[in-house]
Amino acid sequence: MEEEDCSAVKYFVHRKVLDELSLDGIAQKGTWSTKPTVVEQMKDAMRCSVPRLKHLVLTWIPVLSWLPHYSFRENALGDLISGCSVGIMHLPQGMAYALLASLRPVFGLYTSLFPVLVYFIFGTSRHISIGTFAVISIMIGSVTERLAPDGHFMVNGTNGTESVDLDARDAFRVQIACALTVLAGIFQILLGVVRFGFVVTYLSEPLVRGYTTGSACHVCVSQLKYLFGVSPNRFSGPLSLIYTLVDLCRLLPETRVPELVVSLVALAVLIVVKEVNACYRQKLPLPIPIELIVIIIATIITHFCFLTEKYSIDVVGEIPSGLKAPRAPDVTLFLQVIGDAFAVAIVGYAINISLGKTFALKHGYKVDSNQELVALGLSNTVGGFFQCYAVTSSLSRSLVQESTGGETQVAGLISSVIVLITILKIGSLFEDLPKAVLSTIVFVNLKGMFKQFTDLPMLWRTNKVDLMVWLVTFTSTILLNLDLGLAVSIGFSMLTVIFRTQLPRYSILGQVSGTDLYLDIDTYKEAREIPGIKIFRSSTTIYYTNAEMYLEALQEKSGIDIGKLLMAKKKQDAKQKRKQEKAKKKAKKEAKSQKKEVSHLPNGTFALKEFERNQEEISERQTGRSLGNGVTLKTSANSLSKGQVNLAYQYDSTISDSDSGTGCDTSVTEESHQEDMERGKANGLSTHSIILDLSTTGFVDTVTVKTLKNIFRDFGEIDVDIYLAGCQACIVEQLEKAGFFSESIPKSRLFVTVHDAVLHILQSLMPTDCILDVPCTTKM
Repeated sequence: MEEEDCSAVKYFVHRKVLDELSLDGIAQKGTWSTKPTVVEQMKDAMRCSVPRLKHLVLTWIPVLSWLPHYSFRENALGDLISGCSVGIMHLPQGMAYALLASLRPVFGLYTSLFPVLVYFIFGTSRHISIGTFAVISIMIGSVTERLAPDGHFMVNGTNGTESVDLDARDAFRVQIACALTVLAGIFQILLGVVRFGFVVTYLSEPLVRGYTTGSACHVCVSQLKYLFGVSPNRFSGPLSLIYTLVDLCRLLPETRVPELVVSLVALAVLIVVKEVNACYRQKLPLPIPIELIVIIIATIITHFCFLTEKYSIDVVGEIPSGLKAPRAPDVTLFLQVIGDAFAVAIVGYAINISLGKTFALKHGYKVDSNQELVALGLSNTVGGFFQCYAVTSSLSRSLVQESTGGETQVAGLISSVIVLITILKIGSLFEDLPKAVLSTIVFVNLKGMFKQFTDLPMLWRTNKVDLMVWLVTFTSTILLNLDLGLAVSIGFSMLTVIFRTQLPRYSILGQVSGTDLYLDIDTYKEAREIPGIKIFRSSTTIYYTNAEMYLEALQEKSGIDIGKLLMAKKKQDAKQKRKQEKAKKKAKKEAKSQKKEVSHLPNGTFALKEFERNQEEISERQTGRSLGNGVTLKTSANSLSKGQVNLAYQYDSTISDSDSGTGCDTSVTEESHQEDMERGKANGLSTHSIILDLSTTGFVDTVTVKTLKNIFRDFGEIDVDIYLAGCQACIVEQLEKAGFFSESIPKSRLFVTVHDAVLHILQSLMPTDCILDVPCTTKM
């Protein structure tokens, strides 16, 4: 059955014009509140029962809700294959990303083990792979290098030269990384407990993508020293990336050819095989684990060809077997890393929740944003005690976990088993692995981040403001380093929101003939203004930052300059007052001269009294005539319609033909319109009513209330009636609490829709100004 064309559907409305008071009566507006009181909320929170306790436990420990119902038939094989694939990826990425954090590779393996186990218990996403990530690793590395530079660990050698005590330096860097990780985890747990998961909404997608792209550039530059085999100076703070690049260019003549050759060969193999994986991902049952293959082959060649002894190739070095006993972090370092810890907590959570929600939407399940904060925070806090650094989800590993058939967090558990076997038994076999190979793995995995540069042309076409956020975030991250760059980008993103509310679009609305639709006359050709009525709308909420601009735009769009008109009115009043005083003096003067003449007549006393009465009547008539010659009187719309003079406006001869009718079966005949034109020329009357459409307003503050009161007062002084339309119920309540409504601003000035307000105004003008046909139907 074919659907009926929506444009062919007609509807008719039959009701009376509704202002706010009428609506309250018809819709039975209640004063009751369904929201529980604070005491009731506290009682409910303290109430304990078995179902409530069960719900609480399942909420905080999600594994208990899904693991007992785990289907081995449907999920076991996919989770096994997925877990093995991701576990194989964890090994090279864990060791490679540890170098970004300026730690030894074995700590990357620890980071790929303990946090994954914790997330298995507390996480709610089924497809993301928790562990090392390039951006977080480089953020950790910037802190460890800043607080533990090589210069703090210089020792005198046997031949009088100075060297770096690598063991002491690396041990202190591990303490810094663990302290930062535990503190970041505590931040995340606290934010999750207080249900502050929405904080990530302030990190827009352009901001996150611009930040990760800038971070990728930092990662790329930090690995160049391993590819070229040079040792540039370490820089920190703003412009450190630029200084590092300049120093690398200076050291290029000292490039070590053996390490460059190893890097280029490994890079070529990785790129080619990864492209093959991408092209044939539908046909391959599993992606080729080229990273692990390259690591194994490079380690074997380096070991058996004695490349370290012959060419001094920099290798990973000692990888201790076994696990480290848990150790409390150095709390004395917390104050030094508190800012960096908060930045790591926010960035890590933003990346984690964005990936988690992406996969949840694709596979039809829900991710709890607050529980994700708690799960990630526990992963970091527990991991910090086992010498791990901060973690988040990895896009490349998550894609592999999802594409190879992973259905639950069991895949992460299996990947942890593979990492655990490596740490306990075979980790020492990778001691001869060249660091240049790990750097090439990092480079290849940055491809996805660098592809985010393609956002720029798309944002240019769709949203210039988001483009500015992306560019400012990327530039500040490059120039100001990761911590300051994040702060600047968040600040700029907040400013764009403020600017958008401060620079709204103001419109004068016109009626589409034959409908109750009121649209922007600058956008819609068929939208025509109703003579004498201005309908004004702002595209955003009116509050303290744009209230003054709202008033200015209202005057500009309506063509009414309140200041000038009030000043002209005051001058006119003063002029008329002077004329009255002059007339009174003249009348008194004439009265005195005539009084003298009358006093000499017979029966002078009686004649004098009669004469004084006549003079008072004459004086009153003269004063009345002078008042009627120019003083602008305050009148209502009805009195204005009866022809009283309004000097506040001069007739605008440029009124277009679009003002010739109101439509919607509430029509003004051509004859009556011509009469209005003639009356307008005679009386100087152009606009008698203004309707403020507040349908876009989401809240009002004290400045908004004061501004609206001033609008009613000022326009009322120049005989223009103000009406409000389209207010939401919450806005009406806020206006009532603020004492907005009074005798001068009754609720009868507030209408349900713009059309109701228009009908009310036209109905009030109907007896004299126009011939109206006012049926209660609206048709198109």
